[in-house]
Amino acid sequence: MSGGIRGKIGGISGEPALARFGPFTLDPATRQVQRGAEVVHLTPKAFDLLALLVGEAPRVVAKAEVHDRLWQGTFVSDATLVGLVKELRRVLDDRDRSAPIVRTAHGVGYALAAAVDRGPGAATQAWHWIDVDGRRIRLVDGENVIGRDPASRVWLDVASVSRRHARIVVRAGAALLEDLGSKNQTTIGDAALNGPTGLHDGDRISVGPIRLVYHTSSSGLPTETHADA
Repeated sequence: MSGGIRGKIGGISGEPALARFGPFTLDPATRQVQRGAEVVHLTPKAFDLLALLVGEAPRVVAKAEVHDRLWQGTFVSDATLVGLVKELRRVLDDRDRSAPIVRTAHGVGYALAAAVDRGPGAATQAWHWIDVDGRRIRLVDGENVIGRDPASRVWLDVASVSRRHARIVVRAGAALLEDLGSKNQTTIGDAALNGPTGLHDGDRISVGPIRLVYHTSSSGLPTETHADA
């Protein structure tokens, strides 16, 4: 289902709210799971299973109920469900059998064993900025255009940089870099972009001939930061 599995995360109103367990934050609205500021990637059904278990925690969700919630009206084998559980454990680095995140109730179903903190508030704030030519430019939530247009968030007054060369989209604590059809490419390290690409602290970005460095931190920005909208 494109709308996802809400379970009890949304509270009485039914609106999706953030849920935190261990180092992870699950956001049903954006269908993202983060570990700190980094987005971890799950297939759609694995995300639905995790959202269900988080929403029902600490209750054990029976296999029949999981099938009904994830594949209503469609027959799938138990092996498919087992595969999703394995995916969750791999992505969540759930290796400690003495203190699992996803617990198997043998012969019954599955439960989220980690303590869950549910609430409507935002996840721990992550700060994002770009270092370029001695400047530190703060990135804001949403679109941050990099280009020769003076209205750009990251303004590069260089002829070989396109007016709207690239953009960094900040959402739910993560940052995605995307080339906007520029003539002189955008790269991370030595690799040209092939669609929106997640950024990590310290990534070196080339916008045409200009070199930038992306940074993120949960402890705030360094001093002397420009473009502070």
